[in-house]
Amino acid sequence: MLGNDNGVSRRNILKLAGASVATAAGSGLAAAKPGDTVEVNIGFSSERGRSLALDAADHVVRDFDSLNIVTLRAAKQAVTALDKNPNIRYVEENGQMHALAQTLDWGQDRIDSEVAHANGETGAGADIAIIDTGIDDDHPDLSANIGSGKSFVACSTKGGCRYGAKPANNTCNYSWTDDNDHGTHCAGIADAVDNSQGVVGASTDATLHAVKVLDKCGSGSFSDITAGVEYVADQGWDVGSMSLGASSGSSALRDACQYAVNNGVFLVGAAGNSGPCTDCVGYPAAYPEVMAVSSTNSSDGLSSFSSQGPEVDIAAPGTDIYSSVANGTYDTFSGTSMATPHVAGVAGLLMANGYTNTEARNQLASTAEDIGLGSNESGAGLLDAAAALGLDSSDST
Repeated sequence: MLGNDNGVSRRNILKLAGASVATAAGSGLAAAKPGDTVEVNIGFSSERGRSLALDAADHVVRDFDSLNIVTLRAAKQAVTALDKNPNIRYVEENGQMHALAQTLDWGQDRIDSEVAHANGETGAGADIAIIDTGIDDDHPDLSANIGSGKSFVACSTKGGCRYGAKPANNTCNYSWTDDNDHGTHCAGIADAVDNSQGVVGASTDATLHAVKVLDKCGSGSFSDITAGVEYVADQGWDVGSMSLGASSGSSALRDACQYAVNNGVFLVGAAGNSGPCTDCVGYPAAYPEVMAVSSTNSSDGLSSFSSQGPEVDIAAPGTDIYSSVANGTYDTFSGTSMATPHVAGVAGLLMANGYTNTEARNQLASTAEDIGLGSNESGAGLLDAAAALGLDSSDST
């Protein structure tokens, strides 16, 4: 729920949780016997050096004309001798680097998203609208899934914001480009591509739509948001994810929510970050048309900031969630804002299988896991993607 997320956990960009680029170590070359064939990169400083390197080669793998480098295979004793020649800048083993690992965030693991993916459930064919600050249109984890966008507020990264909010370091390629980070973070949780880098979403192959109703400072009027919800309904999209809210409601926005649900949209909203509190669910999540989501931590407890109340329908992970942010990077945020797109992504999986919005909502509630929290805290329980799809949570192969 934007507006109350300030001050909660926000970790360093590109925090990779141990994933790193492997160094091209020289242990293979060092361990080789003199007559063994090794593959090396040789940097030379003159044509004489280049000739010496090529003369030593059993096989030339690649010749970098512009860089004064050749990659070749040769006997170890031949390349070792080259390393002492003044025309040779260096001889190094042609080691390997590895792609940065893709992270399965604890939240996705907790709701068994990976079980759904392993069983071919990717959300292909579903349309998920992120009603938020926009989406980073060229983020490597999102761009393949982005369908279209619409903006009801201006995209701008110039100037500051009141209350300490900071615009994202991004370029407004489109009017709906994310200039804040928040919408991109939510989009990654809902539907980041399974591409061996960055993060993976609850859904991985649904079509994402950026409906920008919040500006660079994370603010939007009731009218802006109402227009966004109406627009989603008029497009015939399946899911509208709203990680936004206020302590008071709006009749106009309530009308739009009713209109959207009547037109087949599954609406999900953040319960709010006013906790610890009771009976404090914000709007639009408090409307009966919207599935209200509270937040849990990695210990299955209610997040300290999560709002509670009888309007809460379901809980999902929301503390320290690692996902995409603007400018093609990643960060860790906390909030019911982060819990909400978990539900949106799983709803996308269901609606890709032909569920209506009402059926998807009922299925999510009826298959939620009891984690011992009260209904005022977690509604029907914790979101369970595998159970919602009728899958065995142990079947992830």
